[in-house]
Amino acid sequence: MTGHHLSVRNSEVLAPLYGPSPLPLTAVRLRSVHLDWRGPTLTLRLDLPAPPLPLPEEWVAAGVDSVQGQVQFLAVADLELDEWEPPVVVSFALTEVVGGEHRMRVEVSAGEGGSFLRFTSHTDVLAGHLSGFRAGPGGDDGGPHLFRSRLDARLHPALPEPSEKTFYGRL
Repeated sequence: MTGHHLSVRNSEVLAPLYGPSPLPLTAVRLRSVHLDWRGPTLTLRLDLPAPPLPLPEEWVAAGVDSVQGQVQFLAVADLELDEWEPPVVVSFALTEVVGGEHRMRVEVSAGEGGSFLRFTSHTDVLAGHLSGFRAGPGGDDGGPHLFRSRLDARLHPALPEPSEKTFYGRL
């Protein structure tokens, strides 16, 4: 596993928009980083690449032009996070850790500079809180979000505040 594609354990969350292929992680907008000591886990909120499959009808009717979701890395170790200013367009480099029993090294970089986020994690990752929204000026995501999950749709007409631990910490 070397490259920029992520294999998601609960791929059924992404399948209606992205099909069975691994999720490409080049030129995605990183919105937030959430650390949780349980696990420990690292959850990244990302504007995902344009889906290859058609958008849901209700998204098309609402003028959705962007897809956002969270990717959660499990059993995180060796975390290094340098200064960064969200949102920023990033690329991921994933490298299998030799002899690491299903572990990978993840490096996140913006532009031509080096990586500003580095860690190791289990190769199993989770995806969740998938939503569609119409990007505002400069890519702003503060408007209404149409969530794929019925529970998210009922609870959140827009993105919750960063202090909402159940949204940002659990998928």
